[in-house]
Amino acid sequence: MTKVAIIAANGGLFDAYKVFNIATAAAASNAEVGIFFTFEGLNLIHKEGHKNLPIPEGREHFQEGFQKANVPSIEELIEIAKDLGVKLIACQMTMDVMNLKKEDFIDGIEVGGAATFIEYAKDANITLSF
Repeated sequence: MTKVAIIAANGGLFDAYKVFNIATAAAASNAEVGIFFTFEGLNLIHKEGHKNLPIPEGREHFQEGFQKANVPSIEELIEIAKDLGVKLIACQMTMDVMNLKKEDFIDGIEVGGAATFIEYAKDANITLSF
């Protein structure tokens, strides 16, 4: 079985689409997928933050394009990822630095440090960072 390890360190809308599109495509292809959310990447799984992710300046027209192309919302992609068994790991150190608690995030995440992700990723076939 293919194993995919993804680091999500950025917190914009485009970052979310990159992370969740790759993760769900891999999981739908029967890969084992884990995403480690750190620094601004925590916005992607924050209960409120993921609903209003920033779009790069001058790229606002993409929002209309996403809707016209029937691209799933980030909330929908998160649910698809969870349904497909994607492991969602929030970085404990970053949470501590930002004074965030597990309750600040969507249901179904794990909290772990870099060592947790390294343990997961050590035998990954594909490792990506966004």
